[in-house]
Amino acid sequence: MRAAPLVLRDGDREVLTPLARSKSVRADLAQRARMMVLAAEGESNAQIARTVGVSRPTVILWRSRYEQFGTAGLEDELRSGRPRKVDHAAIVTATLAPPPKNLGVTHWSSRLLAGRLKISNTTVAAAWREYGVKPWRSETFKFSTDPELVAKVTDIVRLYLNPPDNAIVLCVDEKSQIQALDRTAPM
Repeated sequence: MRAAPLVLRDGDREVLTPLARSKSVRADLAQRARMMVLAAEGESNAQIARTVGVSRPTVILWRSRYEQFGTAGLEDELRSGRPRKVDHAAIVTATLAPPPKNLGVTHWSSRLLAGRLKISNTTVAAAWREYGVKPWRSETFKFSTDPELVAKVTDIVRLYLNPPDNAIVLCVDEKSQIQALDRTAPM
């Protein structure tokens, strides 16, 4: 027996049609939306299954979920699964502490922190994504880890304050994505 065409709730066609064609949403959600659109157009469950590339029972399951919960029923339910063993908050807390000076870096990378915490770098990256942490985009001043920094700065300042006779002192500083477009002070 062929299933009757799916009756969509008010306004759902305007939500489901673009969702079914979208390339920017999760593929499973777009696939489920496409199933509902085809079911509303009167396609049989078997034909929808062939068109979308799933089994007939899968089409029946998602039709049932839509009929019961509307578009919210097309989302995945929470799964029990094994509880998380890694505490993402602890990873973020470790990220906020500066790395040891012997590493010679100004901020943590996912691989460095993973090595320090003895976990995978993908776990570190997942924790950073969850909390929106981007250590490489810190807006605070980072001190150089160069052990000869003081001597180098002293030499440069001495050169500015007391340039050699008949010499021009130029400073060239490379900073990515920063461009001097106009002077801030008169020449």
